[in-house]
Amino acid sequence: MSGQISHHLSPAPTPPAGLVTLEELGHLVQDREIDTVMVAVPDLRGRLMGKNLDAHHFLTKLPAGPEMCAYILATDVDMNPLDGYELAGWHTGYGDLRVVPDLGTIRRLNYLPGTVLVHGNAVHPDGRPVAVAPREILRSQLRALAVHGLQARVGIESEFVLYKGTEAQLRRSGFRNPTPVSPDNLDYALDRPPALNAFFHDLHNALHEAGTPIEAIKTEGAPGQIEVTWPYGHPVGACDTYTLHKHAVRHIAAQHRLTPTFMAAPQTGTGSGLHLHISLWHDDEAAFAMRPRDELPELLQHSIAGLIDALPQLVPLYAPTPNSYKRYVRHSFAPTNYTWGRDNRTCAIRITGHHASTHLEVRLPGADANPYLALAATIAAIVHGLNTHPKLCEPCTGDAYHAADPLHVPRNLEEALTDFQQSSIALRAFSTPVVQHYARAAEVEIEAQHGQVTDIDRKRGFLRA
Repeated sequence: MSGQISHHLSPAPTPPAGLVTLEELGHLVQDREIDTVMVAVPDLRGRLMGKNLDAHHFLTKLPAGPEMCAYILATDVDMNPLDGYELAGWHTGYGDLRVVPDLGTIRRLNYLPGTVLVHGNAVHPDGRPVAVAPREILRSQLRALAVHGLQARVGIESEFVLYKGTEAQLRRSGFRNPTPVSPDNLDYALDRPPALNAFFHDLHNALHEAGTPIEAIKTEGAPGQIEVTWPYGHPVGACDTYTLHKHAVRHIAAQHRLTPTFMAAPQTGTGSGLHLHISLWHDDEAAFAMRPRDELPELLQHSIAGLIDALPQLVPLYAPTPNSYKRYVRHSFAPTNYTWGRDNRTCAIRITGHHASTHLEVRLPGADANPYLALAATIAAIVHGLNTHPKLCEPCTGDAYHAADPLHVPRNLEEALTDFQQSSIALRAFSTPVVQHYARAAEVEIEAQHGQVTDIDRKRGFLRA
């Protein structure tokens, strides 16, 4: 079950103190406190990919950023070269793109001594942005929102499950029957196992020192499940923070001989979400502001209607793998249909907060979603609502799992892909090349599991076929 992000909203949040300026980085390199600059670009799955550069070389020879093979944005999860992508393939000779450092994102990593991380933007050799790069896709939707004179503020909830044992140990077991770090439902518990407390402490410190201080960290409803939330911020910055968080979680867990997973459904009966909290602003004015029992502001109505109307056609952007759909189970706190309601966690879209902190919680993305793409789909759906004013359905006031009329979340990635490829909303919002690129990514995921014999196949058929 999701926790609540408490939003002390500010129209112009100040940069966190932990960020390092380029000038400060120069001093740290000169003083030999920093020797490595990790330049990273989020891939199709939202993982940080890139190079470790000598810090002095970065400052003197590569201020414009390093070149990397363009296939980092056109592979499967195992980084296999694949046909079917226009950006990179055998037909292009697998040429390079360049990753231009975003110098407002330089962060020290205390779990990797002597290292800073800087997010970058993927560009073609001639300097044009790579349209299918996740950061650029999100920025394009923010530009579409700005046409309406609006800015978005975003808070992210991350859920993941932590298991005992190292990655090597779990790999040797085939990832069968892993043991969660805590055996019970410890939702909101404060008497946690020592191993969890130690992990919480190190993760909290790492994110704070990296300039991405958390709002809260807690145990969740499934054994070994953890939720981390951050204060409101700029949309791209919020997603950058999340990718840093995943990087930190994996490294810190390994130091504690633990292994995390960000699968949407790592075990039967366990689902992990990536909930997006979003509000819109006219400069210094909260556009969704309302009192608890007030009628919804017109802009809020159009935003919700757009989400309900468009998100069913954009599903591969926030549920990208076959496993994503195993999270959508009744009474699991993951939505199974496209509904909305006030402070109703059974709905896909939840209105929460009060007065200026009124905002929307989009509960559809799972932990395996790429945050840039999930948020881009959310912004695109809101822009669709602002442009077309679709009719807003009635809110759910009770158990949305038993609502009779709403459209249901697709049962699998194949259904979602068909709707995505045929969607005029997707084509208008993202362009044909982007839709084709991420449709191919979905096809790759489907093909990877097609024909694979599973444990369920053997359990049901080994002696009975």
